[in-house]
Amino acid sequence: RLMHKYIGEAKDMEKRAVSQCQALPPLACPVVLPLVDFSIKQWRAKTNETKRREIVCELALVAGAAAGAGAQVTQECAGRQLRQLQRHAGSFLLLLQTFGWEEGPQEPGCSPRSVQHAQLAGVFLTYRQLVQGKLRFFFHDLAKDTCEQGQGGGRDAPRAW
Repeated sequence: RLMHKYIGEAKDMEKRAVSQCQALPPLACPVVLPLVDFSIKQWRAKTNETKRREIVCELALVAGAAAGAGAQVTQECAGRQLRQLQRHAGSFLLLLQTFGWEEGPQEPGCSPRSVQHAQLAGVFLTYRQLVQGKLRFFFHDLAKDTCEQGQGGGRDAPRAW
């Protein structure tokens, strides 16, 4: 239920930015956004740690794009939505950075597939797609794995995510 709340909030941010903020001009300097599409088959083949690292990299890129776009916009409406997006992405980043259950060599950095984008709406769309896709599947996978290991505390445990 909580993930559905976050998905709804991401949709609302995107909707407010596009419909309530007056015509959003293109960004003077394009921002770099991750390509967040994925194949379910490839996603399921990854370890939870690999999924976590991938999402952390992409969230960091989206948060950076929101900050970069925020520095360029003059509309208070769009600026407010971008700050909200940064806070939400930052919260997910903090949460995911507290995980780290697999010991092993740490990756020196991350370089997700990305694209330059000059439209402000693209920042909101990418964030929504990330939350609605990889993040939702990641937390679903964690809950499922926890329940399968007998540590989930019963049938309602996955709903906490």
